[in-house]
Amino acid sequence: MQPSWANRHAFLNVSVTPIECSIVCSKHLVREYFASVPTQSRAPGEVSSKAATISSEDFVVISVEGEGLEAGQRVLELTSPLALAGISIFFITTYFSDYILVPAKSRDQVIRALEDRGFVFEKKAEAYVNPAATHHRNKSSTSSLGAISPISPPPATVSELQARTFALLKRWNIFPKVETNIRLVQCAGRRDDPNSFSANEAALQLGLTKCLIHQPRFLSLTLTEGEPASLLLEKRLISHFGSQNVLLGSKEDYLIPITLDLEPLPLEATGIVCGIAGKLVRGSSGRFLDDTNIEMSYLSTAKAGTVMVEERDLERAMEALRVGENGVGSH
Repeated sequence: MQPSWANRHAFLNVSVTPIECSIVCSKHLVREYFASVPTQSRAPGEVSSKAATISSEDFVVISVEGEGLEAGQRVLELTSPLALAGISIFFITTYFSDYILVPAKSRDQVIRALEDRGFVFEKKAEAYVNPAATHHRNKSSTSSLGAISPISPPPATVSELQARTFALLKRWNIFPKVETNIRLVQCAGRRDDPNSFSANEAALQLGLTKCLIHQPRFLSLTLTEGEPASLLLEKRLISHFGSQNVLLGSKEDYLIPITLDLEPLPLEATGIVCGIAGKLVRGSSGRFLDDTNIEMSYLSTAKAGTVMVEERDLERAMEALRVGENGVGSH
């Protein structure tokens, strides 16, 4: 396979949302490109200015193969053991794989928590896999931040975690907001035809450049060493990649984002995804909704969390999230 510009980084995610521009990259890229950028720290509840906020924490990336679970159940399956262990994580699902970013000091604890849940390391895939999974993976899922800040003691059950998560959101007046005018498509770069490899690579680069020139409201790009570029972007931007079949994935199916603006929370507060995934997967009754699952995806960025669902599931998803707020109505 020819070398690709998309595989020059061990891990890189750039996300543009209505709330912010969030970047996950190596420390040497931070030193190279952000050393001269004004930075700041902020107190809980303090609204930040235009300056950048750069984490002082070192993170490591653990690849987890989530095949076998529907999107919402997969997020819950992967984040719940870590949340119940009191581990803060950053969780990103690409078109191909799931990645858990954890504080370097918590790496061994995360591995133990995953292995205790039945995940094993598969050398061929260089990833943790769940051999017990039996259903086909839906590749329309995206990214997520999963686990709650270390709490003493950690929650004993997912239901308790849900209660703590929604109590935290309610305390800070954080309510879900539907971005009704944004339609998102999950796709990836194509690398299955050696004869068109160079042309596809050029078209992908040009398409991304055009997307950025047109100032997208929502675009998330993930690059890794072993996979083609993974994209989550507005459906209206697909035309920038030309008429040729440059991108993998359905261009007709789309997701509607539900945004949680986490700006008021303390920077160390990360307990969102597992509680929300549990609410959407299990519903207000606390039982798994096997026949009527809400297919959810999630993207966590530095200051926001975005739940993404199909339009047919939007009303039920909002209802489940409002029930999680202990009966709070639409906001």
